Amino acid sequence: MTASDGALAEVIAAFAAGHGPVAVDAERASGYRYGQRAYLVQLRREGAGSVLVDPVGCPDLTALGAAIGEAEWVLHAATQDLPCLRDIGMVPSRLFDTELAGRLAGFARVGLGAMVENVLGYALEKGHSAVDWSTRPLPDPWLRYAALDVELLVDLRDALEEELERQGKLEWARQEFAAIAAAPPPPPRKDPWRRTSGMHKVRRRRQMAVVRELWTARDQVAQRRDVSPGKVLGDAAIVEAALNLPPNAHALAALPGFGHRMGRRQLEQWQTAIDRARALPESELPQPGQPLNGPPPPRSWADKDPAAAARLAAARAAVSALAEQLNLPQENLITPDTVRRLCWEPPAEPARESVTEVLTGHGARPWQIELVTPILTEALRTNGG
Repeated sequence: MTASDGALAEVIAAFAAGHGPVAVDAERASGYRYGQRAYLVQLRREGAGSVLVDPVGCPDLTALGAAIGEAEWVLHAATQDLPCLRDIGMVPSRLFDTELAGRLAGFARVGLGAMVENVLGYALEKGHSAVDWSTRPLPDPWLRYAALDVELLVDLRDALEEELERQGKLEWARQEFAAIAAAPPPPPRKDPWRRTSGMHKVRRRRQMAVVRELWTARDQVAQRRDVSPGKVLGDAAIVEAALNLPPNAHALAALPGFGHRMGRRQLEQWQTAIDRARALPESELPQPGQPLNGPPPPRSWADKDPAAAARLAAARAAVSALAEQLNLPQENLITPDTVRRLCWEPPAEPARESVTEVLTGHGARPWQIELVTPILTEALRTNGG
């Protein structure tokens, strides 16, 4: 494994001198460490071979990224790996996503192992996918497993390109890959504590404040200790505390998730967060639900706007039928959010030009616009758009 500047310089030279696409993969320590940083980067290129790079020993891979920056990068589920690769200086100018290619080609199972087996006829080892990749030194069986992830990636890419070409979908895929490569980093999530599992049980604003305070305290501890937040305190425990509003650490200890194995100091730490929420004035309590940036949940449309509900039902049925005809997932044909926004606030005149303008504004690609504009325009016209 490449873990020093000297060894990295040799890798950079070898990959710069190689040719053809570069297979790239990254391993994170999700569920073990705080955040989503890369703990191993695997690469393979014709003329350079395969290499495993340790981002702990070599935290800045900008020079490596630049050496292969003009080549096509082949990744599986690119949007999962690109953020952690970007953090260490590796950003592709163009890419081929074998998972997305599989979806567009109509494969029912698009995991890397399933794709390699179905398309190339090889069985990949599956034993170490959920291990703690922050472990050092990494065991040899783990390293062999990681190397296999890029061994056949370019072969898989070539086979999928042929299949997409055969189905007349290759240009669709190219537009999707270009959009992924050009996408900016997503903005920080607003009010991330609202995504606490079980949050739907929390109805009162005071209880929501407890979730917010406990979530924030947990996040600070997890970041300081560099461990997954779930290992510090479970979501279920946070929700239990919110629902019960314990008045002191003794009452807190009786709740699920705060049992006898939790020390007194820890209990007091969580109780302090709960007490902060209990002491907040009404004006500082969080508001129910997230601020809406777009239409309300579709389940409420029938009451709020029956015409919009009818438009949405017709549009969804049309998109579903076309996706089935094209043998690809509905969400890849056009995102459900785009359909909802169009149906909730349709253009004044539901003509193809105005529908095209709305779809473009929501980031739909040309191939998607060409396919869905006719059916969405018809759905709007026949349902009062």
